[in-house]
Amino acid sequence: MRDHSICNEKIISSQENEIVLEFAIPSECDFFDGHFDEFKLLPAVGQFEIITRFAAKYFGLKKSVSSIKRIKFSAPVLPDAQVILAMKYTAQKNTVSFVFSDSADTEKVYSTGSFQVEKNE
Repeated sequence: MRDHSICNEKIISSQENEIVLEFAIPSECDFFDGHFDEFKLLPAVGQFEIITRFAAKYFGLKKSVSSIKRIKFSAPVLPDAQVILAMKYTAQKNTVSFVFSDSADTEKVYSTGSFQVEKNE
């Protein structure tokens, strides 16, 4: 599995079925390759890959998404962005909800949403 150069996450807070992570998305991350060469930004599919990977890692879930309940991309993520990812897992519905925001300016939200996954057995 490729990690797309994102392996520097730090746990800010953690409770049962909730976690807040902080990490950088380095400019050398291959998600930026070929996506607007003159103005690099993290594509939506890259954001979602990062979110589902961390959901699988921290909640013990399968990485495959069975359905996306809602998702909104609000701002572009630029190379070397320092971000906060807050996730909550609702076991009864196998649903993960998330807020992906800027670390320095938490009012700057990159994306929000929720999706359903299968739990690893």
